[in-house]
Amino acid sequence: MTIQQSDVLYTAVATAENGRDGRVATDDGKLDVVVNPPKEMGGSGAGTNPEQLFAAGYSACFQGALGVVARQEKADISGSTVTAKVGIGKNDDGFGIIVGISAAIPNVDAATARDLLEKAHQVCPYSKATRGNISVTLL
Repeated sequence: MTIQQSDVLYTAVATAENGRDGRVATDDGKLDVVVNPPKEMGGSGAGTNPEQLFAAGYSACFQGALGVVARQEKADISGSTVTAKVGIGKNDDGFGIIVGISAAIPNVDAATARDLLEKAHQVCPYSKATRGNISVTLL
């Protein structure tokens, strides 16, 4: 379900200069990084890249969703981590991305971890935004 502007609690603002080979910064100055294409795509690889930034945001958001689900399920996820792997490659329209999400949840068994992961995927805002648009696999 789409939220309305009146429902927005926070808006992040970032501005890029020179696309994939330049700089990106947030309006509050908390993030200000050089971006360069990775060596695998013919770039210098000297800075970060949009895929790394997306992976960082997605993994943090998913970890938050995992926490929401764990509280509902009364599961102990202390010490857990979430990893997002964002791949980029050519497709029919130029380029596309794929995502793999994995979690290490040391205090629950494998079946519970998988259940928590699947439930977090249903509530994570990044997962909702990408659903039906890109391939997201729970690893």
